Amino acid sequence: MAQANQDQTHDHKQDHNQHEPLQVAIDDGVATLTLNRPQQKNALDVAMRDALRETVYRIRADRGVRAVVLRGAGTDFCAGGDIRSMNVTAAGAGRDRLDDMHGWIAQLADLDRPVVAAVDGVAYGAGFSLALLADFIVASPRARFCMPFMKVGLVPDCGALYTLPRVVGMARARELVFSAREVGAEEALRLGVVLEISPQEALHTRADALARALGGASPTAFGLAKRAMLQSFDSDLRAMLELESLGQGIAFTTDYHREAVRRFKEKAPPLFQWPAPVAP
Repeated sequence: MAQANQDQTHDHKQDHNQHEPLQVAIDDGVATLTLNRPQQKNALDVAMRDALRETVYRIRADRGVRAVVLRGAGTDFCAGGDIRSMNVTAAGAGRDRLDDMHGWIAQLADLDRPVVAAVDGVAYGAGFSLALLADFIVASPRARFCMPFMKVGLVPDCGALYTLPRVVGMARARELVFSAREVGAEEALRLGVVLEISPQEALHTRADALARALGGASPTAFGLAKRAMLQSFDSDLRAMLELESLGQGIAFTTDYHREAVRRFKEKAPPLFQWPAPVAP
């Protein structure tokens, strides 16, 4: 599988083997992870899951990676788990199959750096779940999201039981899971699943621009804020205020904060700049 920036130079790196299940490119601190089984709509097989696990752990350990983009090769994001590999006949084996994935799923969900998913075509099942692990989803007009697990007598996996209710609310999450219906890009935008819709030809450029902008934020402040928000639904006001105080106390001491204040006072260009909205 592609190795994520082993020499720590953070120059542009790309898989040269187009047949790898996961292609990893790192350019100026932005790691682009491309699910690479386009003929199978990038369905997750064992090799791809192993590659994702290795890559997520490498990125966690590599502080030179400031942001991550998830995307699919070809015309789809991910059709979910590869049904042909779902030959599970015992409850223990089924649990083990998912348990093997939960380590890297949790590591990606609370990665203290920005993650942007670029969704074109289908994001079904585990593909939808994988996209929900990102901080933001940018979709093309032809993107389609679905939790089809009920159609095959399965339970949503890859973290969706946690992420989906937090994104769309419990009532809507129940409806999407129990109906197993498809959601188009416009409805996904209204539901808050998608941050914005980008023309198909500009989708990956837009996702990269968002990742680069977010990667320019204070890594300390971003990581503290992200992880605190992940705890907010399971906490109370007093606990969150305490996290706020602790986080702010740390953030005040960073070189990034001091430099940002200096630039503000001197009316110099800011360190952090969010990209301009896409024109309608």
